[in-house]
Amino acid sequence: MTDYRGLSYWHDSVASAGDPLVQRAPLEGDADADVAIVGGGLTGLWTAWYLLERDPGARILVLEKETAGFGASGRNGGWCSALFPRSTASLAAAHGRDAALAMRRAMIDTVAEVGRAAAEAGIDCDYARAGTVVYARSAAQERAARADLLEAESYGVDPLEWWEPDRASAAGSHGAVFDPNCARLHPAKLVRGLARALEARGVHIAEGTTVTRVDPGRVETDRGVVTCDRAVIAIEGYGAALPQTHRSILPLYSLMIATEPLPSSFWDEVDIPHGRTFSDYRHLLVYGQRTADDRFAFGGRGARYHWGSAIRAEYDRVDRVFRHLRRTLGELFPAIGDAAVTHRWGGPLGVPRDWHAAVRYDPATRIAWAGGYVGDGLSTTNLAGRTLADVLTGGDSELTRLPWVGHRSPDWEVEPLRFLGANAGLAAMNVADAEQRLTGRGSLVARAMGPLIGH
Repeated sequence: MTDYRGLSYWHDSVASAGDPLVQRAPLEGDADADVAIVGGGLTGLWTAWYLLERDPGARILVLEKETAGFGASGRNGGWCSALFPRSTASLAAAHGRDAALAMRRAMIDTVAEVGRAAAEAGIDCDYARAGTVVYARSAAQERAARADLLEAESYGVDPLEWWEPDRASAAGSHGAVFDPNCARLHPAKLVRGLARALEARGVHIAEGTTVTRVDPGRVETDRGVVTCDRAVIAIEGYGAALPQTHRSILPLYSLMIATEPLPSSFWDEVDIPHGRTFSDYRHLLVYGQRTADDRFAFGGRGARYHWGSAIRAEYDRVDRVFRHLRRTLGELFPAIGDAAVTHRWGGPLGVPRDWHAAVRYDPATRIAWAGGYVGDGLSTTNLAGRTLADVLTGGDSELTRLPWVGHRSPDWEVEPLRFLGANAGLAAMNVADAEQRLTGRGSLVARAMGPLIGH
């Protein structure tokens, strides 16, 4: 039996609160369902939740290889934000200004919807909405921050604010950009609680069940065959392990640490109230929050892509990255001193070739797919679930007309091109940060990479 408690701080803390983290029973032979959902993460579970709203009598079967919240849904940074992998300008260039603004408004609305739906389901997931602050810690970062403010002002949707240096509490800040549209939450509490709420409403969740193929009206597993009217593939980065979606998604690892609880005097000094998340304007992304029990939960990129889109438990922990994260946290907030790191973890997130998340449904095969969140999935999964529920029940709504519906990204290249390109991109972000520190100007490397990552 897998030790799910060791997956992350989030899993450890729900286990301490009484969640046994034991697999539900697997599928017991062949089965029938109206809708078969592959994946017990937030995309699949939110889809089931909103499907029941639209069709209370639907027979829904969720198939999960491990346990609900095993993947990115239970291990992420706990940012319920309005972020979308593609920038507003990029969306406008691809789909038109009106479509881009509709996407932005939908993402902003989703931040509140997650809190509302969690409360309706009776889930206490430490949801608190106090926005996110992105520090500008050099002159070059300040220019990037002010460019973001000007772009947001030109579109008139995202209400960003500029904070002067005396209010931006990270060390060396030239100022910061504040976005009110972000909430902090506990991801494992959310996903585990949602699974329990769905079971109480009659949804069958079969765990310890590996899906091997999805065909029209038929989902093959190692435990039996499911005959269904409609199917949903909702496995994000783990789609690389399914032959049909192997090249549609690239599993990119993001790693995290959590510190011991810190005193209230520290939090007052660094001005991070409950509900606020934070980052800065470096190119190699970092992200953090103050947890409900007063720890830092802090993460970032830096772990390499593995040949053949391989996903293995040993890739979840990279000492070099953990050391980088702890050092970076100390640079941001020197008052943390020698506070201990109590938890270290990581896992894969899903990256499409053009960094464009999508929701798709083929009426001919009656197979749906959603994903490609590139780490912005804690809220985007909820929007995907609502959109899939509309699509699967034949609805025509504002959600089904959003520009990500029906979008199809190019496939990733075959190896070795995929391996070389993905790791070159990671190296480029490191080089971009070094270049910016050395020159004091915006990075030419980052500018060249921008179109490839949705900027």
